[in-house]
Amino acid sequence: MPLPPLREELDLLPGPSLADGQPSWTLHDPVRNLFFRIDWPTLEILQRWDMDSPDQIAADVSSQTTLELMAHDVLQVAQFLQMHQLVKSSAVGTARKMAEQWSNIQGSPIKWLLHHYLFFRIPLVRPDAWLTQWLPLARWFVSKTFLVLSLLAAAAGLSQVVRRWDVFSASLVDTFNLAGLLSYGVAIFVVKLLHELGHAFSAKSYGCRVPTMGVAFLVMWPVAYTDTNETWRLTNRFHRLRVASAGIATELVIAVWATLAWALLPAGSLQSAAFVLATTSWVATLAINASPFMRFDGYFILMDALDMPNLHGRSFALARWQLREWLFGLGRTPPEYFSRTKAMALVAFAWATWIYRLVLFLGIAVLVYHFFIKLVGIFLFLVEIVWFVAKPLASEIAVWREMWPQIRRQARSRKTVMCVVGLCALLVLPWPGRISASAVLRPQESWPVFAPAGARIDGIFFKDGDLVPAGRTLVDLYVPDLIGREKTLQARLDQQRWQAATSAFDDEMRKRWKVAEQNLHTTEAELEGVQAERHQFKPLAPFDGQFFQVDPDLGVGQWVGKKEPLAVLVKQGTVWRVETWLDEDDVGRVQEGHSARFMTDSASGKVLNLTVSAIDRDATRVLPRRELASSLGGHILTREKNGQLLPERAVYRVSMQVQEMPADMQQISWRGQVVIHSQWQSPISRYVRQLIAVLVREFGF
Repeated sequence: MPLPPLREELDLLPGPSLADGQPSWTLHDPVRNLFFRIDWPTLEILQRWDMDSPDQIAADVSSQTTLELMAHDVLQVAQFLQMHQLVKSSAVGTARKMAEQWSNIQGSPIKWLLHHYLFFRIPLVRPDAWLTQWLPLARWFVSKTFLVLSLLAAAAGLSQVVRRWDVFSASLVDTFNLAGLLSYGVAIFVVKLLHELGHAFSAKSYGCRVPTMGVAFLVMWPVAYTDTNETWRLTNRFHRLRVASAGIATELVIAVWATLAWALLPAGSLQSAAFVLATTSWVATLAINASPFMRFDGYFILMDALDMPNLHGRSFALARWQLREWLFGLGRTPPEYFSRTKAMALVAFAWATWIYRLVLFLGIAVLVYHFFIKLVGIFLFLVEIVWFVAKPLASEIAVWREMWPQIRRQARSRKTVMCVVGLCALLVLPWPGRISASAVLRPQESWPVFAPAGARIDGIFFKDGDLVPAGRTLVDLYVPDLIGREKTLQARLDQQRWQAATSAFDDEMRKRWKVAEQNLHTTEAELEGVQAERHQFKPLAPFDGQFFQVDPDLGVGQWVGKKEPLAVLVKQGTVWRVETWLDEDDVGRVQEGHSARFMTDSASGKVLNLTVSAIDRDATRVLPRRELASSLGGHILTREKNGQLLPERAVYRVSMQVQEMPADMQQISWRGQVVIHSQWQSPISRYVRQLIAVLVREFGF
């Protein structure tokens, strides 16, 4: 079979020595500015490419060198060249094959969009000539003098941050507003521009061409990029490492000098600008660019430090091979040979990268769902599940199908199949339902005793736990203002009555009798109102019950505030109930009659048996039990508005009746944990129901 001819414009450049000591070469495609690392066998094959026969090339390499190659090895190189479009398109059959290959890669416009929305680039400028012009000035920023000055600035600036950390953290909180966000946007633009210029000038200093700079979109989020592919020309990997780390180094330098500026400048707009620039640089460098799991600077730094080109692809291939060996024990040759420690590290790195990307992109989808357009968030979520879970799984299963004749003969395969079937059974088969939540135990009938207004305790007539007959006074509260008003009205009433009694002896008073009579009635009504209000400060027991003091430390002579609870009167023979609030996913699994158990948070840890007695069908808008809020140790996420706790999600009240209430627990109320034995449910069905609920809610099916 004739081989397709190589493109004439390709360049062959010397490359660095590989990790195992063998030499390497770099194949350069100047049209697309792409570089491909090749090893010694590939070089020998390419040097004999004009022989036009895989068998002849393999035989000649084997006879002229110490290598032992087969025709299959030559065909693999030919496949590599065709895949990367390094052969002439005019070759017989090559153009058609390349067109088919490209069509398969591109697919439909929808497939292209799904593939590229995660990441695509838009070149904006060709900076090579401009970089050459300003390179002498840029070299000063990598001189030893500037390095020493930057280290001194870092020591001075960071020491001031440590000393004035309260001011620094307060400044961070103050920037969380619209103006602050706009400032951060401008700062990010400036920092990223200088970041990319750091890469560009560093590459230019080693003689590399920088053809384009532009903007890339990561899940539609814009990030700057610089084309530094020509650094693959460099045979010294430490030179490539410096180019890869130049962006992070630039941001660190900006952060250092901006931090020092914040420490030295007086309070004002300049100090605020320095603060925003410093925090943006520190966060962007340490939290984003240093990550090796995306193709950011951290990845290229790690790749050059390990001297492993295409680190992601090679680690992914090794992880897939290792997975097949763990599952089936095929004993196949690994894609590359590494030491056991290095191989396991690469496998762990591959799995960490997959998990990191899945969590990152799903997190972005969740943010879009909650804070922007919900339908777009759902679409992104589904696409990423398909792209990061379903598609790789389908591809791997397709490989397993090809290997099935070998897989079915392995003893480990049968064990794996049994484990998979067992896992699926655990996911599909129903499990006993258990719903745990914080709850409150309280009596159904009770009467709170509190101060209607600020008052002084003049008497508490019962002790904690005493039985109180109906109609007895529970406490006596002294209110100076109320007492003063009562005395004033009583004195006025006495005077008006005297005037009314003596009006018959005075002609002038007789003429004003009607007015005096009206004033008398008004004063009597006011006095009756004050006396009725005064009786509120001497509350009477509305029923026979047991008296419980809220705060045993409260005593006679102490002052209490308005609505401050003093005691609770629990009706004798009342029913005790446990109340909790569940979200719509959990409440749908609970029915009246289901059993439950309640354990108090107290040291006694007593457990009560319960029965679900009532379930609200309407969501609770305001949480009546503050102790169940997450901020106070409960399970309900809430936000405070106008002094009220509003649940973040729709929650429904579930009431449970205590089957047998111990006598030593019949106090005011208890907080604890309730476990409701709900309907049996398979784990997978719950998530399916949640997904359907979201789709119904958002699409209106």
